[in-house]
Amino acid sequence: MKTNSLFQLCRIGYIALVLLLTGWFVQQGVQGSYSLIFNLMWIIPLLMPLKGVIQGNPYTYAWASFILCLYLLHGLTLVYVTEDALVFAIIESALISALLIGFPFYARIRGRELGLGLKKKSQQED
Repeated sequence: MKTNSLFQLCRIGYIALVLLLTGWFVQQGVQGSYSLIFNLMWIIPLLMPLKGVIQGNPYTYAWASFILCLYLLHGLTLVYVTEDALVFAIIESALISALLIGFPFYARIRGRELGLGLKKKSQQED
């Protein structure tokens, strides 16, 4: 897979996840299940890497995976505890799982193209 196509897939998937979760948390706040402000606070960590993800910064893709783990935990918890939102929880978990594979893969490939990365000890000058 070429880097550009992987970049496009990851970026589209990330934006879809932001829109999906924003809609979910706003809907939960409007229904009165939880405070709307509390629900919007769930979106803030997801928006932190937005600029780097859109620009294709491999470093951002690498650390954004850690943030996605929080949302995967949310999705898997919903799969386990809810019957009403089961379809949403499965879609959320599947999308995040795909991003958790694509983000580090893109970061590694793009980082190599740019010459980024850690040098092995044998390659360093003493």
